[in-house]
Amino acid sequence: MTPNDQLSEHFRLTELQRLALKKLAIKTVRDLLYHFPARFDQAGGESNVGQLAIGQEVTLVGTLEKLVTKKSWRSKIPMSEGYLRDQSGRVKLMWFNQPYIAKMYAEGTHVKATGKVTGSAGKLYLANPQLEKISLEEVGIFSKPAQETSLSGMQGGATAPYVGEFLAENSPRSGKLDSAQAFFAIYPETKGITSLWFRHAIKKLIAEGAVEAAEDPIPPEILKRYNLPTLKTALVWIHAPEKLKDFGAAKKRFAFEEVFMIQLERGIERRKQLKEKSFAVDAPTQAINDFIGTFPFQATNAQQKAIEAILEDMRSGHPMSRLLEGDVGSGKTAVAATAAYAAVRTRPAKQNFGTLQVAYMAPTEILAKQHFESFIKYFETFPINIGLITGSGCYKFPSKIGRGKSTTISRTQLLKWVANGEIPVLIGTHALIQKSVKFKHLALVVIDEQHRFGTAQRQKLATKDVVLPHLLSMTATPIPRTLALTIYGDLDLTLLDEMPAGRKRIITEIVKPEKRGEAYAKIHEQLKEGRQAYVICPRIDEPDPDKAFALQAKSVKAEAKRLKEKVFTEYEIGILHSKMTPKEKDEVMKKFSDHEIDILVATSVVEVGVNVPNATMIFIEGAERFGLAQLHQLRGRVVRSNHQAYCFVCPESAGRRTGETTLARLKALVTAKNGFELAEQDLLQRGPGELSGRKQWGISDIGMEALKNLKLVEAARTEALKLINSPAGEENLKKYPLLQHALFARANAVHFE
Repeated sequence: MTPNDQLSEHFRLTELQRLALKKLAIKTVRDLLYHFPARFDQAGGESNVGQLAIGQEVTLVGTLEKLVTKKSWRSKIPMSEGYLRDQSGRVKLMWFNQPYIAKMYAEGTHVKATGKVTGSAGKLYLANPQLEKISLEEVGIFSKPAQETSLSGMQGGATAPYVGEFLAENSPRSGKLDSAQAFFAIYPETKGITSLWFRHAIKKLIAEGAVEAAEDPIPPEILKRYNLPTLKTALVWIHAPEKLKDFGAAKKRFAFEEVFMIQLERGIERRKQLKEKSFAVDAPTQAINDFIGTFPFQATNAQQKAIEAILEDMRSGHPMSRLLEGDVGSGKTAVAATAAYAAVRTRPAKQNFGTLQVAYMAPTEILAKQHFESFIKYFETFPINIGLITGSGCYKFPSKIGRGKSTTISRTQLLKWVANGEIPVLIGTHALIQKSVKFKHLALVVIDEQHRFGTAQRQKLATKDVVLPHLLSMTATPIPRTLALTIYGDLDLTLLDEMPAGRKRIITEIVKPEKRGEAYAKIHEQLKEGRQAYVICPRIDEPDPDKAFALQAKSVKAEAKRLKEKVFTEYEIGILHSKMTPKEKDEVMKKFSDHEIDILVATSVVEVGVNVPNATMIFIEGAERFGLAQLHQLRGRVVRSNHQAYCFVCPESAGRRTGETTLARLKALVTAKNGFELAEQDLLQRGPGELSGRKQWGISDIGMEALKNLKLVEAARTEALKLINSPAGEENLKKYPLLQHALFARANAVHFE
């Protein structure tokens, strides 16, 4: 048996099972072995039948007794009834409106029963429990036989013995199961395939020696240094641990391996980039200082340091790869404009005319147009041609007709001027990466909110020229340090952790339903003083009335109507959402910017980049539907001036069962000092599965979980960089052919599909 064997060679699969496995991207023996359990249920948890209490959610292992079909004596509802017995006693099981259950199971069947304990003292029962058939042999996968040696005591490369065969002493002949020692792997499932199938299938593979064929890519000295189990041991522990700490050790090993591999990939990519040639951007220092001096504000120390680091990189003649991370309003665009100015003040090599070029890509048309307007202002006293290309049209500044104004031009004409170098700065959306867009001397690529673009897209834009341009990626979405070190490990990280002088901290309030009127009163006060407001809703339209579960979520259209009719009757209200055409969005944003609209009711389409300094209030409906990082982004819309800003977050679920959890999470938005601290809390509270972009990163659940552990990430990064950053560089990898093979497999998407 080899890891690349197709599962069909070892299992008789039904068509439904085959389709289910395909949906889970499981085709080979290796795929199945690497389909790890999400968790382990311990039968009975800390209790057994003799320790049950009303209200408990429990999982019990035992045998079924006296199953019958009957009708309840009071309501005459058809039902099934029976008992589950373990070594400590028996408990009643009841299924209402499910009379067929009693006919599905024979007397003495071994099962795992999961349900809620209800009833009264002395008359406890499990209501509508879920049953799963098991066998005494299967329980042995999860039960540690008394005479068996502990797996945790194994040394080096030894493979953990498969414990399913050592059951005799642990299984009483009476047929009662020791629920205190039974662990059941719960796997990610889909229609047509269950955890029970996975447990049996993986047991079969391990018994047939599949684990023995596994080759460990991690160098043994690294495993030893961090006390990590070998691959063979970890594969058994991850599926069939004797103790939950063995499962934890296996998860730690696979998490380390994944982060280690990503760090190696990023490090190798970084070394290759540093060997490439790029444009040596070396604008006169005085010219740079004069440009910074035209800012309508005093540059912060953080901005000065960021500019110095970027300019130093660009002077080197090797391609810069830098991630500029800063809170909303920290001045990232000014830093990017300075880098762009340095590029356009530099002549191409061996030329005494013309300039180098800059491409600036934004995730939305709204943001691209705002950057176009911002660059016009930044370059007001240093006139150059600036172009804008989006899916809906092209523009050029300055216009030949109106001084100080921009004009629409044809796409063909714009592309011609870009290709011959007459337009030094081109701003746009993803339209920038189309094949028809060609630059003459592309020296700098700036990508705003770069986490919204895949690595392939970034690389495609960054390699459109023969010489690799410098890359400056920017984001206002706070990134946890572990994520930045791992996913963006090939980028140098620069933080703008300082706000411009005079900027006031946003007052953030959690608005419970009964306090909504007070929040509206505060908004009224600010509107009277001439300020403007956003109201954010999770939906565009009202949901289908047949889908009752969705009725809670407020919609843009209905909320705008309600606010106009009942709350802010004297003010002009507009709407903005993703289904509007670019022209409609532009018209609404222009009216809002010109203060023809007082309140803009919108979806999270305004999350990134919308800049209206006079808008100082934002009211977020359904706040629990957004992650903390996204709430922070939305809140950032009202920190564009020195006026006091307010953010009101209103959860739908406050007061209900989920209210306490929701309010506890939202309190972090009130107490966190900055976006970076908030990002760390978001990672810990919501879990890495909620972070956007995980699919484009190609990282597994275990890998994402590892991002909560800074020490693990730093250890994996240290080992990866030690391997490839020594003088020998990639030659070191040749000492580890299994590691080289694993990296090759990852590059060809064998690990993650």
